Amino acid sequence: MHITSTQLKAVLVDVITPQTTKAEAEIRLYELENLVNTFGGLVVVKTIQKRGLPDYDTYVGKGKLDEIIAEARENGANLLILNNILKPKQIYNLDEYFREAKIEMKAWDRVDLILKIFDKHAKTTEAKLQIELAAIKHMGPRIYGMGIELSQQSGAVGIRSGQGETNTELMKRHLRNQELNIIDKLKHYDLINKGHRERRKRQNFKSVAIVGYTNAGKSSLLNALTGKDVYIADKLFATLDTRIGKIYIPPKQHIQADGQYIPGKEILISDTIGFIRDLPPLLIQAFKSTLAEAIDADLVLHVVDINDKEMHTKIDVVEEILNQLGLTDRQRIYAFNKVDMMAHRIHFEDKRKLKSQLQRKTNLVKAGEYSAAILGWTSSKKGDAAKKSVTTLKRKYKKFDPVFVSAHKKINLEQLIEKLSKYL
Repeated sequence: MHITSTQLKAVLVDVITPQTTKAEAEIRLYELENLVNTFGGLVVVKTIQKRGLPDYDTYVGKGKLDEIIAEARENGANLLILNNILKPKQIYNLDEYFREAKIEMKAWDRVDLILKIFDKHAKTTEAKLQIELAAIKHMGPRIYGMGIELSQQSGAVGIRSGQGETNTELMKRHLRNQELNIIDKLKHYDLINKGHRERRKRQNFKSVAIVGYTNAGKSSLLNALTGKDVYIADKLFATLDTRIGKIYIPPKQHIQADGQYIPGKEILISDTIGFIRDLPPLLIQAFKSTLAEAIDADLVLHVVDINDKEMHTKIDVVEEILNQLGLTDRQRIYAFNKVDMMAHRIHFEDKRKLKSQLQRKTNLVKAGEYSAAILGWTSSKKGDAAKKSVTTLKRKYKKFDPVFVSAHKKINLEQLIEKLSKYL
């Protein structure tokens, strides 16, 4: 049964340990629902199951499966998505259970869903190859799902196989050949991209790689800094392909004392795939060629959504993935984005600019977005909370020289560019 995003009606199940708090469980399930929305499906049922150990055969157990089937029938669901990583045999057993129960339904795990989103959003040939490679590595072992006939021995005339070679073995060999073919093609793109990076280094271009949790505003920041028109959407994994822009930094003085002209600097800045919690190593490895821009960058700019309640956890997720990429010791700056959405935005604007709106002769304030703040009509408690939040973040992440910006409103971008120039 093939399910498209427009037909998808999903039952979401998250199997958690008894130690997981209610708040953590709700956040995990909320993120899974966001993934389904990003793919274009509809969530009809959400449920959490606490287990010390997952069921060996089906991950959730027979009792829970019967509940899921009953809910699916009642709500017209056609897909079970588990917010976990399952073994091939467990996925096969789930599908078999649905078949025996005579319900048109399939089972996916978290990685299946992410791969489907990647496949939907990929634009370049390289990204599509990387997704295909990840899919083979993740889904290749699921040859159980090809049917019982795979266990039958193949000895038909015209088939290149050894005597008694099973269809399962044939399929494994086919997938292995397919994997090697994709790896060879990706090596070609790796060489091209490596050549581009080496040429930029010879030309003494400094580079900055934008990284961050998916949907933190990385593409928006690239647009704001470089004027590069890249796709932006309020969705997870809206960007999969590497986008590179350029920032020009003029010299503070154009002529030296000896009359020599001082040129400005050009900094290359790249944006690529966003990170997400529980991203399996096989997906990180599959996108390593895309992430090579970050691996080779002179400076890493970690973008954080300052309004995200899970901000600190997501910072840790990104740092862990950077560690897997060998970037633990790479110089990094934290850019806390979306400050325009915080309470009392006046604290992040140029106060002199705001005060200039005050018409001194008439003591009137020009009507506008910040009028109430200028007149002091906004809640001081909210303003104090915003200032306290920023002060806390500055102290907590001091070694990453944090800067507080809004890509959307272009707040504090000059300060960010000045920091980039200083580090490079």
